[in-house]
Amino acid sequence: MKVYQTNEIKNIALLGSKGSGKTTLAEAMLFECGVIKRRGTIDAKNTVCDYFPVEKEYGYSVFSTVFYAEFLNKKLNVIDCPGADDFVGNAITALNVTDTGVIVVDAQYGVEVGTQNIFRTCASLHKPVIFAMNQLDGDKADYENVIEQMREIFGNKIVAIQYPLNVGPNFNAMIDVLLMKKYSWGPDGGVPTIEDIPESEKERAQKLHQQLVEAAAENDETLMEKFFDEGHLTEDEMREGIRKGLADRSIFPVFCVSAMKDMGVRRMMEFLGNVVPFVEDMPAPLNTAGEEVKPDSNGPLSVFVFKTTVEPHIGEVSYFKVMSGTLTPGVDLENVTRGSKERIAQVNCVCGQIKTPVDKLCAGDIGATVKMKDVRTGNTLNEKGCDWTFDFIKYPAPKYQRAIRPANEADAEKLSGILTRMHEEDPTWQIEQSKELKQTILSGQGEFHLRTLKWRVENNDKLPIVFDEPKIPYRETITKASRADYRHKKQSGGAGQFGEVHIVIEPYTEGMPAPDTYRFGNQEFKMNVRDTQEIPLEWGGKLVVCNCIVGGAIDARFIPAIVKGLMDRIEQGPLTGSYARDVRVCIYDGKMHPVDSNEISFRLAGRNAFSEAFRNANPKILEPIYDVDVMVPSDVMGDVMSDLQGRRAIIMGMSSENGFEKISAKVPLKEMSSYSTALSSITGGRSSFTMKFASYELVPSDVQEKLLKEYAEKNVEE
Repeated sequence: MKVYQTNEIKNIALLGSKGSGKTTLAEAMLFECGVIKRRGTIDAKNTVCDYFPVEKEYGYSVFSTVFYAEFLNKKLNVIDCPGADDFVGNAITALNVTDTGVIVVDAQYGVEVGTQNIFRTCASLHKPVIFAMNQLDGDKADYENVIEQMREIFGNKIVAIQYPLNVGPNFNAMIDVLLMKKYSWGPDGGVPTIEDIPESEKERAQKLHQQLVEAAAENDETLMEKFFDEGHLTEDEMREGIRKGLADRSIFPVFCVSAMKDMGVRRMMEFLGNVVPFVEDMPAPLNTAGEEVKPDSNGPLSVFVFKTTVEPHIGEVSYFKVMSGTLTPGVDLENVTRGSKERIAQVNCVCGQIKTPVDKLCAGDIGATVKMKDVRTGNTLNEKGCDWTFDFIKYPAPKYQRAIRPANEADAEKLSGILTRMHEEDPTWQIEQSKELKQTILSGQGEFHLRTLKWRVENNDKLPIVFDEPKIPYRETITKASRADYRHKKQSGGAGQFGEVHIVIEPYTEGMPAPDTYRFGNQEFKMNVRDTQEIPLEWGGKLVVCNCIVGGAIDARFIPAIVKGLMDRIEQGPLTGSYARDVRVCIYDGKMHPVDSNEISFRLAGRNAFSEAFRNANPKILEPIYDVDVMVPSDVMGDVMSDLQGRRAIIMGMSSENGFEKISAKVPLKEMSSYSTALSSITGGRSSFTMKFASYELVPSDVQEKLLKEYAEKNVEE
């Protein structure tokens, strides 16, 4: 295989909503380049890009797939990304290591929520975008309506490169307004017949051509002057103008294709080869020190690993981008992220599961190697003397959680190792061993996301697992002051145990004045604060302890033991066993014994005094509240609102955004456990949402009573 230089390499992410036809388009691209001799299909389970068992089982992409195409003496590295929102992490990774996004739009359903989400990601990363309107041969295809919808949502930067002469099952021809030619195909697609534009289409074609010329000229002052002087541009000048417009995102070209019939695919690839910016044309990425790292083949060798996976019949595969320098087989590199040494024995170009060994890869190229010793996703490997590291991929917060456990408890350690490996393959799968909830919490982007992991663990690793409803991390606090005392006394021959503690507790707020006097019934308790400890709690809030002991009632050496007793109860609240927070405790009196008093006595006395005082302080349970933003089509907005209100949501606002309605609400985490599934069901998969922790708020009284009853019943059972 030819060695491609940096100025001959283009990196492209193939994106779009689920079902838009990306994998089928990838097959057509590979066929047109001669990489494959026969196009596979999803139904036949023989496509290049969907080769994992779980993808064949479900019939949709789960992983991003790297493939290359040698076309017009250039190398196109393409990453085909899953369309389902649950697997958005793959698309985010791909966009960070490529330079251009090709977004596939289904001509039957137009711009879907997933299309908008991925477009926003492209915008945030400032990546050029090309649209491929696919499935123009579908029964419900409507080019005019979809192109108008795209202009409404994405603005007047949408520029048609082609338009179809007819749509639906009879689609077989289109007008290319860049080349000003008519393209038509036989029933099997493939090589087109190229003709002059028929008289009946000349006026429309000329109008669209003029719009394209103007859009191209806007991106270059020289071209603009020539356009004003002569009224037209040559084909090469238009390409240059479009290339610059793509690079600064001032133009979004739209192509027409039928991936299934291989119509229009070759023409789109010609555009990718001739017009799309090269690696070196795009802004250089920044390393963690904020320095630009240009793709220089003669620079220091630096490789960024953006994906690791375990593949059938191969084992562990590491996918990388050569950020700088030239990579050759047998080179020794330092993994600066993990501080280990690695030898890259093989350097491969990738086409799905086919790995082709090559002699070298230059800066900007994408490849893979196998069986690295200690390499994880996100690691940087450098030659000696180079200390660059890269950390530019930012993943979205999880939206769906389940507690996970092995069906057989003896397999707990084995499951832990599998989950760690899964996280390496897809960082949007997050695993947490929750000490508070006493559960292993698996978080992801949606139900399908977690169901896919379950399928893989049970079918690939042969380990049966169980998903449980995750417990909610409630918090406990108090709403008024209360007083309690407790004497711990134990005598069993010899030295005994004795400790007596008197405390006052009250709700704590930041900046509140020092304690002075409390009145309970007819008694008044005056506090003389000797010292104060503020203990920030890992789970939020504080425990503040004021030592108000006078006259030596309790020796100072026992105060830390009392504080330990308080922390015992703070870590397991008296109401539901949840963490407590925001409490101030004044230790104002007590008794000790010259022989029997010890640390354990005062620890137990402090713990029990706190429990009693807490129960008398009108305790309340707090629940986590999340800010939730839901993007929905207007026709189902009422149904989505009703569902949210049924989940105790407080609607904070509504707005329109690019043809969709945005609902902002505050929703208890308890009510969000199955929300992704419910939203998909209500809207037919046309909506998406994000959620972010906001605060802890008091639960309603009826919910608190239910929680207390459940906790009491559980303790009786145990």
